[in-house]
Amino acid sequence: MTRTATAVPHFLDVDDLSREQLRNLLDEALRWKGAPDSAPHILEGLSIAAYYEKPSARTRVSFEVAITSLGGHPITLRPEEIGLGKRETTADVARMLSGYCAVVGARVYDHRTLEDLAEASEIPVINLLSDKAHPCQTLADLLTLEEVIGGLEGRRVAFVGDGNNVAASLAIGAALTGLELTVASPSGYELSETTLDRARSLGGRVEVTNDPVEAVADAHAVYTDVWTSMGQESESATRLGVFAPYQVTQALMAAARPGALFLHCLPAHRGEEVTAEVIDGPASVVWRQAENRMHVARGLLAHLARASGAYKESS
Repeated sequence: MTRTATAVPHFLDVDDLSREQLRNLLDEALRWKGAPDSAPHILEGLSIAAYYEKPSARTRVSFEVAITSLGGHPITLRPEEIGLGKRETTADVARMLSGYCAVVGARVYDHRTLEDLAEASEIPVINLLSDKAHPCQTLADLLTLEEVIGGLEGRRVAFVGDGNNVAASLAIGAALTGLELTVASPSGYELSETTLDRARSLGGRVEVTNDPVEAVADAHAVYTDVWTSMGQESESATRLGVFAPYQVTQALMAAARPGALFLHCLPAHRGEEVTAEVIDGPASVVWRQAENRMHVARGLLAHLARASGAYKESS
């Protein structure tokens, strides 16, 4: 493998991929999932850094397994170790990591941190989660829907709950793949107009409503997330009251298309955003969805390695 100078690709949200790149990534992830030994060691001898401001389970494990399976070496960094923006500027850390590593991922509170990393970095930067977007989760969602529904174009998904980072990236992913998406949220917690404009500018059929029953009508899948994300703990009591009518129950699932699937990015709070009967029932595909985080991470890392022009598979 060799390194060559080229424009640096980043993955801060789903639309950093073109439609064709997204399609190829999903196809490759699915192919390698079916034949694990066919995944190339495109990261052989290379180190991949991951910076975590927020606790992580699925993100860290899936990312590290994906790196290892492609022959790379994962390095985990915590805020107390590098003092990003305090002990050193974000730009200085980005330049330092660019000298050691092939890619850097970051799971942060403020999306601006990712933008600052990307601006100064000479290697690809991956958004492992921010307050504005969760694109790696969306890749797993799309792969899961493709597997279990048999396609994406023209299929309908209802997201019921907070119009948060998960919903925002899902809207962009839907626009790029032909999914139809309706997001049902309480007043004041809707998907942002900025996200709606972005999705619609890409040709997306994304709608918002305050009525969860209206949202799930004829949906192939119903998706939810926790009502209170990390960093919003002070709002928990208020949110429990506001979001109570948006709980995904068997009755709400029955209002969707017959055989509709249930998705959740996890972790889940049974008895809050979803009942145990639904998440642990036959409609739930949340564990396949969680597993697919690794398969799409592998596809994304391979895509960035190739797109950067810095790393080439052995002939």
